[in-house]
Amino acid sequence: MGNFTTVTEFFLVGLSNYPELQVFLYVLCLLMYLVILIGNGILIIISILDPHLHSPMYFFLGNLSFLDICYTSSLIPQMLFNFTSERKSITFIGCGLQMVLSLGLGSTECLLLAVMAFDRYVAICSPLRYTIIMNKGLCVQMASWTWIVGFMNSMVQSVLTLIMPFCENIIDHLVCEILALLKLICVDISLNVFIMIIASILLLITPLVLIFFSYVFILFTILKIKSTEGRKKAFSTCSAHLTVVILFYGSALFMYMKPKSKDTKLFDEIFGLSYWVFTPMLNPIIYSLRNKEVKEAVEKVLIRNLYLRRI
Repeated sequence: MGNFTTVTEFFLVGLSNYPELQVFLYVLCLLMYLVILIGNGILIIISILDPHLHSPMYFFLGNLSFLDICYTSSLIPQMLFNFTSERKSITFIGCGLQMVLSLGLGSTECLLLAVMAFDRYVAICSPLRYTIIMNKGLCVQMASWTWIVGFMNSMVQSVLTLIMPFCENIIDHLVCEILALLKLICVDISLNVFIMIIASILLLITPLVLIFFSYVFILFTILKIKSTEGRKKAFSTCSAHLTVVILFYGSALFMYMKPKSKDTKLFDEIFGLSYWVFTPMLNPIIYSLRNKEVKEAVEKVLIRNLYLRRI
């Protein structure tokens, strides 16, 4: 038990002891944020404008791109402001909103990646029934439920955190992350920890297990294909998604499951920053480089727009 504090605002003091580093990170994050907006924005536009991309795979990819734009927009603008401000503060409501959005969007991405793995499983293991199983109604329902469940989890955990009494309002972090806020609570947080463990099992571990088994079945199916060209084509349809899964889950598991210590605090904060910014920036690049249809669609849309402007 400690002295309770009525909190109206929080101070985000992460990396405050490294002013030169903050200037460098400001420029780097700003550039990467612009790449995220442009890259993911282009993927959304071409998935809408190009009829060849009106398929479940690109419908879910459009959702992923929109999710990455929203996720980074919930964190980076406030972070950029704090890098250049002496009073690195955020209101209580603003902090709560940032936590709800970032946690909700992160949970949604875990589920969405599992849905995309299921889509690839059906496309490769049951190609003749693909259009029947992955019909428009099912795709919309699956995408909708990933957002609903993700934000239900976020609302429950965020509300249970924000109603607790805080001992102080100084967050030794770059953003209003739930783990950072739990450290400031004066009373017992056993319920918060229990719900967080259950949510991690349901929304982090379970989707990862489903993705793993989906790709095990996909691999067995690909190995049964007799022609080398057929195996190469089948693998190319899911290689981009598999790369994104490895980046997302690899960095997430490393960041949250690595033992913490004061000696590695600077590394933890910089790695966390790369996780929030670097992975969403790479997603459109990976899908553009590893997917022939996306490259053709980008070229077609850009050439068409340039041609129309000349006319």
